Amino acid sequence: MKQRINEELANIENMNHVKILFAVESGSRAWGFPSQDSDYDVRFIYVHQKDWYLSIDEKRDVIERPIHESLDISGWELTKALRLFRKSNPPLLEWLSSEMVYYEAFSLAEKMRKLRQRFFSPPACMHHYLNMASGNVRRELQREQVKIKKYFYVLRPLLACKWIETRQTVPPIEIRVLIELLEDGRLKTEILKLLERKKQGQEFQLEPQHPVLLEFIKNEMKRLQPAAKASKPNTEDLTPLLDRLFRETLDEVWA
Repeated sequence: MKQRINEELANIENMNHVKILFAVESGSRAWGFPSQDSDYDVRFIYVHQKDWYLSIDEKRDVIERPIHESLDISGWELTKALRLFRKSNPPLLEWLSSEMVYYEAFSLAEKMRKLRQRFFSPPACMHHYLNMASGNVRRELQREQVKIKKYFYVLRPLLACKWIETRQTVPPIEIRVLIELLEDGRLKTEILKLLERKKQGQEFQLEPQHPVLLEFIKNEMKRLQPAAKASKPNTEDLTPLLDRLFRETLDEVWA
């Protein structure tokens, strides 16, 4: 599959006259709870040639490919990515944390990885993950019968919030690392059991609500709301640093 992904990325470069700087897995495979038929969610950052940026008009800053045969590929243009980096965009921080790197060229990705803690904003990320968790609770966990996979789309963001609260650092994306935060052995065991069942292909199986997990989710969401409000944002103006990174990347790629 990696070969096919790289062929698709090369095709994107040729068709759009861009250079892809790095491409990673960003979905359940990167999060550590894929099933046997999980899609490949490939995300990348790309840069245009210098003349593309010499225009007074805004231009399209994303490239998206239709999902085809379990392959979902999309990417952000470099300046869009850097603006989102400035805002401590959680999905972008996850891309930089992904250990499933399909392609990496030039120095941008490594530079951004070294800078991510400096751009990290605890309140921005906690609010993002709390909103993600609460939205998934409303949509999926209010029913009498629940699919196994739906628990993980609530548990992962909640555990990411817990990591931010306790460590004030960019949270890891792999759920097994996040689960180690839990002190309740029974809860940890129940989550790991569900994780194994999901990997075995039982993710769509409907079953009654899980009282232990639902109690934890309810209590954590209530507890984390004030913690998110109390966390301190990053007030340092780092725009000049990003401007320099943008120019350095242009020169490196199109030398």
